[in-house]
Amino acid sequence: MTYSQTLAELKKRYANGAPAGIDIEHIAQLKTQNTFETHLDIAKAMAKVMRADMAAYDKDSSQFTQSLGCWSGFHAQQMMRAIKRQKGSLDKAYVYLSGWMVAGLRNRFGHLPDQSMHEKTSVVDLIQEIYTSLRQADEVDLNDLFAELKGAEGAEREAIIAKIDGFETYVRPIIADIDAGFGNVHATYLLAKEMIKAGACCIQIENQVSDAKQCGHQDGKVTVPREDFVEKLRAVRMAFEELGVDDGVIVARTDSLGAGLTQKIPVSREAGDSAAEYTKWLETEPATDLADGEIALQLNGELRKPVRLPNGLYKFQADTGVQRVVEDCISSLTEGGADLLWIETATPNVAAIAEMVNKVKEVVPNAKLTYNNSPSFNWTLNLRKQVREDWIASGEIKESDYPDGTQLMSSKYDEDSLGLEADRRLQMFQTDIAREAGVFHNLITLPTFHGTAKVMNDLSEGYFGDQKMLAYVKNIQREEIRTNVSAVKHQHEVGSDLGDTFKEMTGGDRALKAGGEHNTMNQFENAA
Repeated sequence: MTYSQTLAELKKRYANGAPAGIDIEHIAQLKTQNTFETHLDIAKAMAKVMRADMAAYDKDSSQFTQSLGCWSGFHAQQMMRAIKRQKGSLDKAYVYLSGWMVAGLRNRFGHLPDQSMHEKTSVVDLIQEIYTSLRQADEVDLNDLFAELKGAEGAEREAIIAKIDGFETYVRPIIADIDAGFGNVHATYLLAKEMIKAGACCIQIENQVSDAKQCGHQDGKVTVPREDFVEKLRAVRMAFEELGVDDGVIVARTDSLGAGLTQKIPVSREAGDSAAEYTKWLETEPATDLADGEIALQLNGELRKPVRLPNGLYKFQADTGVQRVVEDCISSLTEGGADLLWIETATPNVAAIAEMVNKVKEVVPNAKLTYNNSPSFNWTLNLRKQVREDWIASGEIKESDYPDGTQLMSSKYDEDSLGLEADRRLQMFQTDIAREAGVFHNLITLPTFHGTAKVMNDLSEGYFGDQKMLAYVKNIQREEIRTNVSAVKHQHEVGSDLGDTFKEMTGGDRALKAGGEHNTMNQFENAA
């Protein structure tokens, strides 16, 4: 309910005054600042937001959504504050919760690779933390509006109440990475429930094996048969349904483009079933002179022996990744009930992704993707190479005009026509991929990992070097002030004014407040 509705209801309830002489307007304020009762309520509300955004995208591909991967609640909060300052609205902005960053930065076992070795409860903890931070941003901003309301009268008071009633929450959908499910199908279901109760309206799951899961941009990936993956998709759906999140969204990720191995051969019950479609891509050889313990398969009327590695894993035929990706996607949508797809690629190439997606759309016309604009790609090098190849093919340049390799990274090409064209394509990449390749959601998985590293590197070099305090003031504080970053008033950002307000509510003039004339945050008033 809005503040106006809440206040009207409280006045009816406490016609003769609230208990202990508490001011009814104070109760209404606290209720309004508590923007969601539980995090499960967040999951239900944000699922509806995602569904509405998906419908809007189906009508107009320019209405794609975006997110940045955040490894703390503060990162998510500052991202949303920046978007709101710039655009005035958080429409189409989400949070991505990266399993890679949980493994690398947010678990008790230390800095770990993306191999599902961290404790799975750390994923739930981060979802909880992110929504706690976003809800506190609501409290801080609303508390500021209520402070303005004190003493306001007439039209001014009505205008402030209208702002409070129309306040846009900082809470936005989270796309949460459950890796490969952290175990069997029941384990996947149990973890999915905890993630949903923490607030996740969207869960992303991948088709790798749980016990040998790898980062999507490293070698050694092992996929599971499609029927196994479908069971895990069903497990996530059942978790959503059990908890009443009827609009919950599932992202089915396939790593088959870069995965050349499988752990087991599924049992085919009839020609053309999902097991047979998976098995047909195995690399095999004639089944002659079978030794004890070897396995043979009947394929296309011929007895064949699947190629098996010393560790027991089976190899897929070379250059079959695209075909397997297309079949994975169709199976996930039609059999697994997934809502969105994720195709993990080795390079950011709009045409290559569009080719796969268009094949999926021949079967599922409204297929939509979440795409990983990954820091694992050398974006500058990839896009410059693409421009070079396109210009050679069109006859605009000769092969000898530009180097074919890492030399293209040189800063001397930053203002060169090739470098400028690559930058133009970078700027348009998400728009192009949304239009041409069915990408509904564009995300960057690890920006806050790299951003934090870059800021600390630059600050440390300057502070411990020749610049000393100038390194901090020039590159951080002065920029915060001049660009209106609210965190420059760090006491206010973490809720010191909330405490002052509550002390006044309960103690009136007796309140011992932090925000007096000697508070150093006053140095930043109107500074920008």
